[in-house]
Amino acid sequence: MRGAILQRPDDTVTGVGRREPSDRSSFAPTRLPVVVYVLALGTFLMGTTEFVVAGLLPEIAGDLQVSVARAGLMITVFAVGMIVGAPLMAMLTLRLPARWTLVLALGVFAAGHVVVALGTGFMTLLAARFLTALATGAFWAVANVVATRVAGPAASSRAVGVVGSGAMLANVVGVPLGAFAGQVMGWRGPFWALAALGAAATALIVRHVPHEGGQRAVSVRSELSALGSGRLWLALAACATTTGGVLSTYTYIAPLLTDRTGLAAGLVPLVLVGFGAGALTGFLLGGRLGDVRPYATTITAAAATTVILLGVCLLGGSALPTVALIALLGLFGLGANPVLISLAVRYAGRAPTLGSALTVSAFNLGTAVGSWAAGLTLDSALGVTGPAAVGTAVAALTLVPTTAIALAARRRAVTARL
Repeated sequence: MRGAILQRPDDTVTGVGRREPSDRSSFAPTRLPVVVYVLALGTFLMGTTEFVVAGLLPEIAGDLQVSVARAGLMITVFAVGMIVGAPLMAMLTLRLPARWTLVLALGVFAAGHVVVALGTGFMTLLAARFLTALATGAFWAVANVVATRVAGPAASSRAVGVVGSGAMLANVVGVPLGAFAGQVMGWRGPFWALAALGAAATALIVRHVPHEGGQRAVSVRSELSALGSGRLWLALAACATTTGGVLSTYTYIAPLLTDRTGLAAGLVPLVLVGFGAGALTGFLLGGRLGDVRPYATTITAAAATTVILLGVCLLGGSALPTVALIALLGLFGLGANPVLISLAVRYAGRAPTLGSALTVSAFNLGTAVGSWAAGLTLDSALGVTGPAAVGTAVAALTLVPTTAIALAARRRAVTARL
């Protein structure tokens, strides 16, 4: 298993990139390696820092004397940093062993949080968030590739699902805890905690991610050849729209819950727990289903997400339905992500790291555009319902690339039988 990690991105992932996922595959019975769970711990920290701001927006805006919509730029600029950082850092660290790329990323991650915790100017905080996002993008891209390699093609979606579940667990534990801590001890406290945890996590990466040896020469041209795959671009489009639909709503969930639904601010973290629990379950379940029925999983998730977000628009004034819909949004809205990542890595062929990095960029492009558009609607006639309306429209677009991928796979299967 150790040898499976030794080849760098020019290697196909034990057949990944050549093998079409089958809707009739069986679940992989083998247990995933420990390193997959160590990587999930890293994504837990990454997911917490990306989403914790959503629960702290009122406190940040009040302390820095900016509007809530402007404070939301801390999420947008983080997404932009990951859009740029994931492929850029994947290329810059192409010849660096995966273990040291992960360690370097965690070091920059910790430093960025110290700057946020100490910063007093809003532009300084935005710059630090951007720097942290560069490191997060690098970590996530390499972590996905390492996970798919050690798991093999039969369990690649499951491995990616476990790694990504760290970020989903962040919504269950990290984000609500951060929001609660921010209300009790000030919004800077969670950033100090994340800086300390990021520094500590480097020791686990050093211990559990194996040394690499015997690396082949890596060609940038070979990596860029992946960009010629039409199926890769369809998967990336689905990554952007599915996440953009969900997170354009989630970014401004606190104002919706307090201003329209009528919940007390102290109950918002509990609703975030419901979303996070749904997202964690959906990510793990989606990863398993993705190894069996990848196309049906992505299409069903997109359709369900669109209906749920429409329900939030229509029923946002009632507390119980809104809370239930937000939990379902976590379950369906992010459940297809590990499948889309696994498909993108396959479709990237001999450039799996770049393929993985591009999914990170696509997810965050959707987040950046969605949260930006959602923020604009807060000052419109739609008010706090505007972000959910934007999310509904963006999520519906996911049906286009996911259906196209399924139809392309069916055509290839028919051709192969002839």
